Amino acid sequence: MIAHAIFFYVFSIIAVVSAIMVTVSKNTVHSVFFLILDFISISCLFIMVGAEFLGMIMLIVYVGAVAVLFLFVVMMLNVAQQKKQWFSSFGSSKHIPLGVLISVIIFFELIIVIGGWKYKPEVVSSIMESQSIGVSNTHSIGNVLYTDYIHLFQLSGMILLVAMIGAIVLTYRKRAGLKRQSYFSQISRERSDSVQLADVPNKKGTIHPSLLKFLMSEK
Repeated sequence: MIAHAIFFYVFSIIAVVSAIMVTVSKNTVHSVFFLILDFISISCLFIMVGAEFLGMIMLIVYVGAVAVLFLFVVMMLNVAQQKKQWFSSFGSSKHIPLGVLISVIIFFELIIVIGGWKYKPEVVSSIMESQSIGVSNTHSIGNVLYTDYIHLFQLSGMILLVAMIGAIVLTYRKRAGLKRQSYFSQISRERSDSVQLADVPNKKGTIHPSLLKFLMSEK
């Protein structure tokens, strides 16, 4: 029990420090790495309190997909150059006041929700009964999810499917000035269409017109 409590407080401290470093760190890539560390610490806390299903979901979904996606997006975007424009000063930036306003609204919403939150008596009794029988946490979630909330579960799956189809449609829509890769034309092209043989005189210097134009422009 003592070792369990020690590890619990260690992971809690790591999670809190990582969450602070996500917002304090000046390097965006470092912030994403701290976010991954925060997710891993929270998943370890879930596993230690007996919610192994939530811990594995946190590792697979948030660490394995969302955080890695954030990392690739941050590394592909030119965030270092835009950071001076976003956070040059508090008065000239338009993003900071809006972010502060949204943060305050979310904070008060969390206070209202947490302050008025109460468990239903039947939920508490079902949890105590499942623990007394020896049913695992994953088994209990599956029993509730696929019986009482099966319609909501299917509806959430349909919403995610529609969102995925919408993202694919928006990605493949035709836009002006955008060149797309044609796999069929690349595979089916002939050698004569892509390779041009030139008859160059022997022992005579020759230069391509585009290269000559480039050299003249450099002078």
